[in-house]
Amino acid sequence: MQGRPARRNRAGRPSAGLPGEERSPGRPWGLRGRSVAGQVFLLQVVVAVILIVAAVVGLTLQARNDAEQDAQARSRAVAETLAHSPGIAAALRSDDPTARLQPHVAAAHQGTGVDFIVVMARDGTRYADTDPRLIGERADDVERATRGEPFTDIYEGDPSDAARAVVPVTGDGGSVLGLVAAGVRLETVGESLRGQLPVIMASAGVALLLAVGSAALVSRRLRRQTRGIGPSEMTRMYEHHDAVLHAVREGVIITGGDGRLVLANDEARRLLELPADCDGRRITDLGLNPATVELLCSDRPVTDQVHLAGDRLVSVNTRHTAPYGGPRGNVATLRDTTELRVLAGTAEAARERLHILHEAGVRVGTSLDVVRTAEELADVAVPRFADFVTVDLLGAVARGEEPPGSPAEMRRAALRGIRPDHPFRPVGSRVPLDAPGTPAATALAGGRAVLEADLTTVDRGPAQDPESAGAVRAYGVRSLVAVPLRARGVPLGVAHFWRAEGSDPFDGEDLTFAEELTARAAVAIDNARRFTREHTMAETLQRSLLPHALPGQSALDIAYRYLPAQARVGGDWFDVIPLPGARVALVVGDVVGHGLHAAATMGRLRIAVQNFSTLDVPPDELLAHLDELVSRLDQEDPEDLSGEAVTGATCLYAVYDPVSGHCGVSSAGHLAPMLIHPDGTVESPAVPVAPPLGLGGLPFESAELRLPAGSTLVLYTDGLVERRERDIDTGVELLRDTLAGTWRRSPEEICEAVFEAMLPEHRSDDVALLVARTRLLDRSDVADWDVPRDPAAVGTVRNACSRQLSAWGLDDIAFTTELMLSELLTNAIRHGSDPIHVRLLRERALICEVSDGSSTSPHLRRAATTDEGGRGLFLVAQLAQRWGTRYTTTGKVVWTEQSLTAPPVGDGPLFDLPFD
Repeated sequence: MQGRPARRNRAGRPSAGLPGEERSPGRPWGLRGRSVAGQVFLLQVVVAVILIVAAVVGLTLQARNDAEQDAQARSRAVAETLAHSPGIAAALRSDDPTARLQPHVAAAHQGTGVDFIVVMARDGTRYADTDPRLIGERADDVERATRGEPFTDIYEGDPSDAARAVVPVTGDGGSVLGLVAAGVRLETVGESLRGQLPVIMASAGVALLLAVGSAALVSRRLRRQTRGIGPSEMTRMYEHHDAVLHAVREGVIITGGDGRLVLANDEARRLLELPADCDGRRITDLGLNPATVELLCSDRPVTDQVHLAGDRLVSVNTRHTAPYGGPRGNVATLRDTTELRVLAGTAEAARERLHILHEAGVRVGTSLDVVRTAEELADVAVPRFADFVTVDLLGAVARGEEPPGSPAEMRRAALRGIRPDHPFRPVGSRVPLDAPGTPAATALAGGRAVLEADLTTVDRGPAQDPESAGAVRAYGVRSLVAVPLRARGVPLGVAHFWRAEGSDPFDGEDLTFAEELTARAAVAIDNARRFTREHTMAETLQRSLLPHALPGQSALDIAYRYLPAQARVGGDWFDVIPLPGARVALVVGDVVGHGLHAAATMGRLRIAVQNFSTLDVPPDELLAHLDELVSRLDQEDPEDLSGEAVTGATCLYAVYDPVSGHCGVSSAGHLAPMLIHPDGTVESPAVPVAPPLGLGGLPFESAELRLPAGSTLVLYTDGLVERRERDIDTGVELLRDTLAGTWRRSPEEICEAVFEAMLPEHRSDDVALLVARTRLLDRSDVADWDVPRDPAAVGTVRNACSRQLSAWGLDDIAFTTELMLSELLTNAIRHGSDPIHVRLLRERALICEVSDGSSTSPHLRRAATTDEGGRGLFLVAQLAQRWGTRYTTTGKVVWTEQSLTAPPVGDGPLFDLPFD
């Protein structure tokens, strides 16, 4: 169940005095829990109501009394008039008084305004009456009139209560002959009074409204002055006010918006030595410190600002009073901090050191660069701890190597100071360690920091040579702390902290702090050193495994670029592999992960692709072999002891044939290449994409592209187009736009343009780019013949080949070519099947190809002495520079290559060949 909300006063603050008010036994319940203004309002309304009610009652009674007196006066006047009228006495003496008097009574009743008129005998018997039914009855209480004394009274009895007057009728001798009574019934008096009541009540209502309105105005003014607080809270407030003024030991000053002093307690008067009549005076007239006057007169809130007051140090806090409901002004609290000055200085220094250590933890080691980490250490320490900082590292540390056991010199890695002109060696200079006893040598040898509090009293130089020592002293440097940089027991260098004139010299606490600060930086420097070593090893390994130079070929004009990641070397790679038949294979790939493992895996995959390319299989089959190899490599490491898997690597393999202009492309999870047509249009060919290597599940497919001469094929890795801040599709579109304006440029210029437009400022991944512009082999450099399956056709083809070689100017190799062609063609006719085809290609080498429809491959073997055959392929292997077999969809091709520049093999005697 939800509780009742706390009662609040008009100022919006909880009314602290209400619980005490509810427990007060001496206050009526209706007044409990109300503010002072509310209670005053309620009391004023109650008093006004009581007074108005009393006034109404008094007026009502007064009106009734006046009405009765008026009725009695009128009754007496009528009675006296009638008693003294002529003929009354005679009528009373007559024999029939009723007959004579009744008409007079009736006539008198109509014009007198009384309710009844009665003429009676002396004994009260009615002779005449306005009510004839009462004639003959006796009236009561008329004895006084029989004695000759007229009277008026309020008669209560039959026939009705009334205000009456009884007057005797006297004769000549003064004797009472009879009585005349006149009166007004009390009901008539009441009716007269009721006619006056609306006026009385209306006057009472107006008076009540005026009373309530005046009470509300007074209550509102009182509420504004008391801010809606209750009596007990007001009492407590005044008690607190007295305590603040006279008891607390912290000064309180309240100033108004006009710059005058509103209130100052006793402690404030004592701390600021204020005059006795300071209340209401301007702050500027109180003789205070100018800085204190400026603060108290301003609207600037401050916290713990120290000011001088006489011989005291006073901590001042100021706040605005307006936010808390008071008039515009400021309230200031004062605290004497003179005795805490030394302790405050020590605490401030400790707090500053903790802040520096915290900042060092955040700022030092943000990069994995040794020199940058040393610079971050110097940046943190200057100027808050030292005026100058120099960081010297062992030469091997900067290169990421293990430092030697007895270092002879260091290199300056960082230098920071409060002024640009300094006497210290510049960054990159050599710092010798062959001078024993210097602070650096002592710190490095002993593994502990060295303190030189006053360099002016030290005979030896603080630096590593006397010349720089004199320059340092002459510059004004007076104190030094030399701290060795050590991490995991390995010395890394020395950090020097210097203080010049105007700064306090270093002490023991500074020495301890310098050791702690340097220890944190040393760990970061060592981490950077180890990373540099690993990065260098990985980059060296990767570059050793990547192509050092492009192989010779004439099918493509190729340019490439490769950049490793700045943080950790990845596994991006590329390759250009010449294939038989003047064809060229282009390969790009990306290995998952970074570091040595990624570089080694990249090398294994590159060698595997080169080996698989010797099989001369289509691109999709080659990737299938590579996928099987990757799966087997991961199975050899079932528990992932290497830390990174090979599965997930991507590869794009393309084979270009300059004779036909066909290019077969297959991808294993890699980005499709970009194709720049000779007319400048750029497209991304639709290459079927299979899952990355090692995942399996789907077959690999190839795309066959027809590339005219002058087409440019651009292969790349995702490091070129992928960024954290943008989608990879956006990067691909940006690459497309960049290539659109480069179709007239050479492959080298295209590489430069792409890297200039696409490379980020900080590379988080490797980038490999391969640009290949196609060429077509001239038809004049190609000769081919269809050969029937007839041994007699060998001579015909041999003669045609000899004529073609003569036309090409290759007569010097014609004999050996004819010899190899005869052997290959004879094997195709004997052991192969139709169709049989011969093709000669003049490129960088002379290529001779013999194809047939059989899938059986010839094998080189050593023939025995008694064998009649089996020496043909051995002869081909000896005469050709290279030879081999590749399979096609219709059979196989046996090919040979002969150099066009080397001396022909056939120049020597044939019997020099190693026949058995």
